[in-house]
Amino acid sequence: MPVACILVVDDEVGIRDMVSDALRLSHYEVLEAEDAVAALAMLKSSTVDLLISDINMPGMDGYEMLRHLRALGDTTPAIMLTARHEKGDITKGFRVGADDYVTKPFGLEELLLRVAAVLRRTQVAPAEASRRLSCGPIVLNEDLHQVTLAGEPVDLSPTEFDLLRMLLENQGRVVTRSRMLAEVWQITFDTGTNVVDTYISYLRKKLHTAEFDGIRTVRGVGFQITDK
Repeated sequence: MPVACILVVDDEVGIRDMVSDALRLSHYEVLEAEDAVAALAMLKSSTVDLLISDINMPGMDGYEMLRHLRALGDTTPAIMLTARHEKGDITKGFRVGADDYVTKPFGLEELLLRVAAVLRRTQVAPAEASRRLSCGPIVLNEDLHQVTLAGEPVDLSPTEFDLLRMLLENQGRVVTRSRMLAEVWQITFDTGTNVVDTYISYLRKKLHTAEFDGIRTVRGVGFQITDK
């Protein structure tokens, strides 16, 4: 199995460096973020296997960050680090989607054991993994033939599903109308049909929100989906 990639989020440089160094010495790949905003930006372009995050951070705290990720359909496992010892705080961490909870001060050996345990529970072999495609709040699961928007299921027709999958597989790139016609409708000749534009409009009605309007028209060429 490939080396796990872990994102460490903590505004305290000393703790962030200590945790990151211990993980690297244990042969994990490590990314670092100084706060929740930086972590969320990093997760848009990087895939990680585990998130280790402090809770008490300025601005957006660890709870808010994890709640935001779960609302987007991001299921990245998370271990929360905190100086809080109250049972209610621990319960809240699990309620918002944490997989484990470590209170400060903690021993590095204990943390590494918890990291290994969470990864054992959550990592699956590639042959068993569900194929998931995502862009912004949209997550498409091929195995389940399911699409969610900010964590809520969206009902798509088979054709809408195939068209969205094609856009997600080519995220950021322009997909021409002729290619869409050929791969989704098996139309390989010029018919003058506007079926692509019609189905793109269906997808926009179901997937665009005030915060996300990522399905874009590239005039005279085709369409693309992007979260930027």
